[in-house]
Amino acid sequence: MKTTTCKLLMLPILMAVITGCSSNDDLMIQDTKSPVEKKEASKSQTYTIRYGLVSQNGTKTLSGSYDIGSFIATNTVTGESFETYAGGGFQSLPKYYEGIPAGTYTFTAMQGQGGWVGYGSVTGVVSQDQVDADGYITVYIPIVWEE
Repeated sequence: MKTTTCKLLMLPILMAVITGCSSNDDLMIQDTKSPVEKKEASKSQTYTIRYGLVSQNGTKTLSGSYDIGSFIATNTVTGESFETYAGGGFQSLPKYYEGIPAGTYTFTAMQGQGGWVGYGSVTGVVSQDQVDADGYITVYIPIVWEE
């Protein structure tokens, strides 16, 4: 008798749980952002820069270890800089920097501790149009002199 009573009491509890968890309202995600907020969100998209080097004879490389203190991307409008500081003076390629917002930047590299290589700079646009097949914006910094 106790088993029958227990089963009868469990049935309404089970039905309440099933009914309470099956609301479609809980599963729907409503987009409540205004068109202005959506536009601001798209402006804040960021990109990953993949740094490489261009030798004096024009050969591009994305591998090796070089006397580089850091790679730097400086926004030409705001002056904001994004730096890959390595700490030890040598960096292995490729070097990545995540989170750079769209805009026009001057890209360069600082000499490492040895001072054996001098780097030039390049100016380019960071935008969705520049993303390559690997999912990065690849920037090659020119080597202008080396010992």
